[in-house]
Amino acid sequence: MALRIAVDIGGTFTDLVALEELTGEISLSKTSTTPKDLILAVNDCVGKAKVQLKDVDFFIHGTTVAINAILSQQGAKTGLITTKGFRDVYEIGRHNRPEMYNLFFKKPTPLVPRDLRLEVTERIDYQGRVLSPLDESEVRHVTRKLREASVQSVAVCLLHSYMNPANEIRVGQIIREVYPEAYVSLSHQIMREYREYERASTTVLNSYVMPIAEKYLSKLEEEIKSIGFSGRLLIMQSNGGTMTSEVARTKPVHLIESGPAAGAIGAAYLGQEIGFENVISFDMGGTTAKTCLIERGFPKVTTEYRIGGYARGHPIKVPVIDLIEVGAGGGSIAWIDSANALKVGPRSAGAEPGPICYDKGGTEPTVTDANLVVGRINPNYFLGGEIPLNVQKAQDAIKRKIGDVFGMSALQASSGILKVADTIMSYAIRAITVERGYDPRDFTMIAFGGAGPMHAVSLARELKIPNVIVPLVPAHFSAWGMLLSDLRHDYVQTYVTPLESSEIDEINNLYSNMRKEAVEVLKREGIPKDRITLIKSVDMRYLGQEHTINTPAPSGVLRVSDKQTIRERFDGLHEMRYGHCAKKEPTEIVNLRLTAIGTVTKPKFKRIRRGKKKPTARSYRGRRRVYFEKEGGYVNCDVYLREALLAGNVVHGPAIIEEYASTLVLYQNDVAEVSKLGHLLVKVGGR
Repeated sequence: MALRIAVDIGGTFTDLVALEELTGEISLSKTSTTPKDLILAVNDCVGKAKVQLKDVDFFIHGTTVAINAILSQQGAKTGLITTKGFRDVYEIGRHNRPEMYNLFFKKPTPLVPRDLRLEVTERIDYQGRVLSPLDESEVRHVTRKLREASVQSVAVCLLHSYMNPANEIRVGQIIREVYPEAYVSLSHQIMREYREYERASTTVLNSYVMPIAEKYLSKLEEEIKSIGFSGRLLIMQSNGGTMTSEVARTKPVHLIESGPAAGAIGAAYLGQEIGFENVISFDMGGTTAKTCLIERGFPKVTTEYRIGGYARGHPIKVPVIDLIEVGAGGGSIAWIDSANALKVGPRSAGAEPGPICYDKGGTEPTVTDANLVVGRINPNYFLGGEIPLNVQKAQDAIKRKIGDVFGMSALQASSGILKVADTIMSYAIRAITVERGYDPRDFTMIAFGGAGPMHAVSLARELKIPNVIVPLVPAHFSAWGMLLSDLRHDYVQTYVTPLESSEIDEINNLYSNMRKEAVEVLKREGIPKDRITLIKSVDMRYLGQEHTINTPAPSGVLRVSDKQTIRERFDGLHEMRYGHCAKKEPTEIVNLRLTAIGTVTKPKFKRIRRGKKKPTARSYRGRRRVYFEKEGGYVNCDVYLREALLAGNVVHGPAIIEEYASTLVLYQNDVAEVSKLGHLLVKVGGR
């Protein structure tokens, strides 16, 4: 038996997908996340799916442990060692003002206070030449000070160590001699790229979560091995790939957006499978809603990401699937602000206590409560009936906390909550499309997450998106995406030089060094040579510009003539992104990048049984009154059971299509057709 499983821990639910590779059989399970001990939910999912871990070859896992530690500021006590004179770079940061007219704007609070940022004498210039040797006695002295301060984790970020890491390597060796209990992160091992502030921030974040990630992954390994697992544990990365747990323990900063990244990978793959390469992925879970732009079959990737948002977040300079995330999930709380305006999120009821209707002690009205009150959710079939929902409690709380403030009924207040949530999510989709020069009408939306299909068609109508695809098992789709994810490692080397006068031999030598490291890592992870793919790219800019555009480079050993190819590609990308290019202006290389991919066998959706256009009586569950404000009130909707629908079945809106862990809402003139693989293809009406 060749069995693979993927487990995705979200803020509200934990999902498992098990795939039997030989037969294509899929097993699913879902349980409430257990915030106090996340592994309890993992074990619960394994038990509910009746998976025998002794039969599992690959256990792929996405976790929120790293980002939760950062957002809640509950990471390890961390110290920073840097070059003399540069201890405050990490706090000064950049003088960008994301809110220009906000007189009360404050920069993010450093995770390492000033008294734990210590300096040592050494200096390397931007070309990697040693100007001042490392004072090893100072390193020993500052390490002892950090030990006396009970620092758990030490970040080391020396000036220009990306060009020559010799001093940084020696600092790491001394720390391990003087303070062997400490966790150590060396900046050149995390990212070999210039920009001191971002490099320091990334290294600090890695150190800040390293002890927590180490403890969590160690416990997970022990737990699954104790019940028979002897295969390979892979951890989902923010860049859309996976890595072994051994690597993840030393580079936990790569786990920041692991679960949401998997959803984008799954959406990209599904879009290509059914003929849509330009896709907007829309993932609405219990805590947040995430969206990503997928162009020509590939999700956008960024190296300019801030944990906690652009205004107040901490930058990380590692590749991350370019997601826009907003606090508008099913568990997001509706509340009234000081100006008497209705707000939704970003606070969430989470898994404990959860929405009011769960009847687990929740007192704050949520988006899920509002969906229940307007009739979208069947209170007797939530999670297939595993969690019976209390409609009356949800109605009473929404009326008391929201409706009474505005003189509304519970029904009107619930509709208002849903409109606010939809507005927040539509802004997120506009941010990755309209604000970047893309027209949403040119894309297809793939909607998943437990709450995604419930809101997708409404958002598509607002943004004039013509088609919505709801994949098979949408509430488990991020876990499914993990099964599709290859092993991946990204390497970068800063190399600032004019393209026209650059030395091809020198560039090839730098790429060769990255290639050797990448191949060695993937071989250690068990990837055979014929499954390794190396992708080269170059960060380029016109001379005098501040920021760059990542430009694909030809494969293989570069030739002099390839410089012209790179230049033409850069000009084309600049034209597409900004509407103009400057073909006569000189250009400059800033960074060389190499992406190393170890390809895994991809699971396939199986064809389902074919039927006629009209759904069978077995799939029809009667009619239910659902409140549609734009339709003027209650509408009698036909209700269908998704598991009983056959390929070729067509459902006309207004209608509800229910399944184990999700619900699709269709409006007047919407048409949903079941594909041969079981996906729902919705032609959006009212555009």
